[in-house]
Amino acid sequence: MTREQSIKLVRAAANPIIAPADVAPSYPDWEVLGVFNAGVHRHDGETVLLLRVAERPRQSDPAHVLIPVLNEEGTAADRQAQPMRIIALDREDESLDFSDPRVVRDSEGNTLYLTSISHLRAARSRDGLRFEVDASPTVLPAGRLEAWGIEDPRITRLEDRYYTTYSAVSEKGVAVGLLSSSDLNTYEREGLILAPTNKDVALFPEKIGGKYWMLHRPVPEGLGSPEMWVASSPDLIHWGDHRFQMGLRPGLWDSARIGAGCVPIKTDEGWLILYHGADDQHNYAMGAALVDLERPDRVLARMEQPLMVPEAEYETSGFFANVVFACGAVVDDDKIMMYYGASDDTMAAVQFSFRQVMEQLSQTRQKGLDGS
Repeated sequence: MTREQSIKLVRAAANPIIAPADVAPSYPDWEVLGVFNAGVHRHDGETVLLLRVAERPRQSDPAHVLIPVLNEEGTAADRQAQPMRIIALDREDESLDFSDPRVVRDSEGNTLYLTSISHLRAARSRDGLRFEVDASPTVLPAGRLEAWGIEDPRITRLEDRYYTTYSAVSEKGVAVGLLSSSDLNTYEREGLILAPTNKDVALFPEKIGGKYWMLHRPVPEGLGSPEMWVASSPDLIHWGDHRFQMGLRPGLWDSARIGAGCVPIKTDEGWLILYHGADDQHNYAMGAALVDLERPDRVLARMEQPLMVPEAEYETSGFFANVVFACGAVVDDDKIMMYYGASDDTMAAVQFSFRQVMEQLSQTRQKGLDGS
């Protein structure tokens, strides 16, 4: 396993702070497989996590794998009365590959279904560690382009509203949707802002040069790699001026894919980007980079070693092992509290020093190792 930077990490003693057993399933005969990759913000003295909750029907049929999808059949009243439908797949069907617990693939490796469907659900805490999880979903998938669920939200406050980007998943691919809210209780859909395949979108928390900016991660096929880009918008809906920002680094911990983790954090030296990466063995870790305040496509510094790697038992085993994946952080003076999904099934928290991260990036910058 890749070693971390020499930054002191303090994992919360209560980790994992939220587990599947802490979340009620949406239906009595369903089970929650994972609660992870939450968007994060503070509102009215509370830390709010907008959790990704992955659930499915209990697998009570030994001959079949039961797959949940959004019901798109019948009238609107029919769909409201029965929002989900179940597809039964033969476990002995040799044309199907069930080896990855997250997906069902065909014999050529194409994804046919997800094994669970995700919605977003709020959890709230006064101390940032002990959370009360809402009893029912906050935002459910809706429409054919979210038929396989909604995932991995990231919350940014802009002006007087909170804007949440998320992955909208269907057989058409992974698109990017946008929600808005005034209070992190109720949400309005603003529509899809990026077409498939794209994900890992995080909005910068203020305008740059009079425009809104985002981090995003297109997933090219044939040519190109899953790397980080930026784009700008006049209104948060229409996006353009796409620019490459940060690439893969062969032989390092982020050699296979990278993408935005937390919402960018403004500092005097630049935007602090806490991002995730994975190697060729699908081991995920979190890293840090610094980009220019006025040119968010310009990388000033990038750590060679990751900030954090899976080490604790709840990070190295679970639904999909060896994963730490953060979607949000809270900054309080010198303290950064980063909330992250562990092994695609639980939520955890880790604290580290803002000053130490910036010092490491400063050393990298002086050596000229931007690694972009």
